[in-house]
Amino acid sequence: MINRGNYRSAIFATEGARQSFLKCLDDAATKSGWIVHAWCLMSNHYHLAIETPRANLVDGMRWLQATFATKFNRLRKENGHLFQGRYKSFVVQSEEALGPLCHYIHLNPVRTHVIQVKELRTWRDTSLRELLHPRERRAWYSPQASLDHAGGLRDTPVGRRKYLQYLEWLDEEEPERKRLKFDEMSHGWAIGTKDFKKALNEDHGELQEAVRRGDKDLEEWREEQHADTLAALLKCLKKTATDIAADPKGTAWKVAIATEMKRRGGKRGENGVRLCTLNSPPLRPSVWMGRWQGS
Repeated sequence: MINRGNYRSAIFATEGARQSFLKCLDDAATKSGWIVHAWCLMSNHYHLAIETPRANLVDGMRWLQATFATKFNRLRKENGHLFQGRYKSFVVQSEEALGPLCHYIHLNPVRTHVIQVKELRTWRDTSLRELLHPRERRAWYSPQASLDHAGGLRDTPVGRRKYLQYLEWLDEEEPERKRLKFDEMSHGWAIGTKDFKKALNEDHGELQEAVRRGDKDLEEWREEQHADTLAALLKCLKKTATDIAADPKGTAWKVAIATEMKRRGGKRGENGVRLCTLNSPPLRPSVWMGRWQGS
């Protein structure tokens, strides 16, 4: 869920705007039955890691953004769109990637040099505050993924203190951040292992729907789908990528592949071969990360 605000403005520059957004998130999560694993508000963007047991991400996010935009414009006495377009979303592998994603979100104000790592304890505009202070937690927030990945920590005063120490250590350990793929947390279409992405490719009904909606963030997924489809057809004809470049466009086997891929629907690739997306049983991914930003 990455999006940009009109004029790249600092949407969350005031306390009133931040509280208004959190109230909207509270209402959206409660109505939608979401589990929020991490969140962070910056001056011009937010991060969310949410689980959608009811597979209602689109409806919930539409309500969240529209409601907040209305309140924001009313507060500022302005009209027009607050967002440039639709949010960007990532499918997240819960077993492997959800914990690192939560750490990434909690460290966002440090990574962007807004605060020092030692100030994380008192930074209010993140779910880390609720992780450290259970009495302040909203019903839909769960710290478990963060604690589990940081070493199987318990939700106790000692465990919560160790989690904060873990974040401080992680901020200093660039090799560990690279191992956890921090640099990939805001790119592509899915966060997880190669096998996880491959499994999504094989069972991608929800992703297909996102493509039909025109999500720009799924370009990497589309390209992988196109490549897998072409590879499967080449294998059936005992051909290789080298043959595509070597043989003329009008060669019978290339015409056959182009015809089949056109039948299934897709985009035109090199040398006249048409690429497409295969139909598969539906998938309902439940964990998503999103970020809306104003710059």
